[in-house]
Amino acid sequence: MPPLQYSTLPPSLLAICLSERKGHSKKRIAKGELRERHGLVGDAHAGAWHRQLSLLALEDIELMRSQGFPGLRYGAFAENLVIGGLDFAPLGIGSRIRIGSTAEIRITQIGKECHTMCAIRAKIGDCIMPRRGLFAAVERDGRIAEGDAIEVLEAVPPDPAVAIGQSTPEAMRV
Repeated sequence: MPPLQYSTLPPSLLAICLSERKGHSKKRIAKGELRERHGLVGDAHAGAWHRQLSLLALEDIELMRSQGFPGLRYGAFAENLVIGGLDFAPLGIGSRIRIGSTAEIRITQIGKECHTMCAIRAKIGDCIMPRRGLFAAVERDGRIAEGDAIEVLEAVPPDPAVAIGQSTPEAMRV
């Protein structure tokens, strides 16, 4: 797989996506509300658990587009937030990110175990969320909109002892 090229533009929120059902692609919305200890209001994954939000980097979606899926739309991998210009690699569990002026999230898991032939993999043929996605819990309420600035408040280095798709007991507390 070729190395990803990250934008030199400041990190920003490119898309907000939600779905009323788990395991399906999400629809894009222009604005949303993040609620502390809940997630994205209206999304099936919202609730009192450690995977309230899912994040993908634009660069990962672009890589999939370049590998024969040019029509991939935001939300196709069931991601809630698409972020451009931010390298996820140095962000481990516990890293904190501000979205817009007030919303804050904390990374709780890197990657996930994929369902056997989930709806997304069946439709697209591959799913990058298990390998490249980040999961987070909302720590501070806020309204978010496409184009909002993204700021890393605290970058916790990834722990090599925590496997992809696993979390830690501390991160699972919401």
